[in-house]
Amino acid sequence: MRRLAAPAVVALLAACGSSGPQQQSDWERQHPELLATPETAKAPTPPPPPRAENLIEFYLAPTATFRYFIDSASLTALYQQKEVRYVLVARSPNGVDNVSYEAIRCTGQHRVIATANADRSWNARGTEWRDIPRQSDLSPPSLLKRWYFCPHNDPIQSSAEGVDALRRGGHPMVYLLENYDRR
Repeated sequence: MRRLAAPAVVALLAACGSSGPQQQSDWERQHPELLATPETAKAPTPPPPPRAENLIEFYLAPTATFRYFIDSASLTALYQQKEVRYVLVARSPNGVDNVSYEAIRCTGQHRVIATANADRSWNARGTEWRDIPRQSDLSPPSLLKRWYFCPHNDPIQSSAEGVDALRRGGHPMVYLLENYDRR
C-alpha cells in the first residue's frame, strides 16, 4: 500500500506546481509599470512635449549658464520602484531649449529615456542606467535626487509632492533654512 501512495503523492505535487497562466488582479493589470522589475521593464513611452505654463524652474548653481526647468505635467513618482520620471528642459543663454525625458532611481542612478527633436517629436533611443556621481551637486540629476525627489534616499510618494518640492526650492525633509526656527 505504501508503494502505491508514494507515486500518487508525487503526481499530486507535480499537478500543483504546474505552470499555467498566472492570475492577476484588476489593479495589477491596470498598473504593470509599477510591478515591472528592471529586467522586464521596457522603455516607458515619453509624455507629450512640455508646455511653457507647466515649467517649474529650479536653481542649479551660481556658475550655471543654463536655466533648468521640470515639466510638472510629466512628473511621475513610482514609489515601489524608488524611481521618479520627468521632462527636463535646459535653456541656453540664447533661449534654445534642450529637452529630455529622464528618470532617477533613489538608489543613486540616472538615465535618459528619450530626447526631443526640433519638431517636438521624441527620439526614444535612451541610455542605460548610470550611477550619479557623489562628488558634485552640479548636475541636474544629482541635485534633483538629493534636494527634490529623493530626500534621504527615500522617493517622493506622488507627483504633487515633487511639484511642491520644486515650488518651495527643495523638499521639506531636506535642510532648508525656512524650516527651522532661528530663536
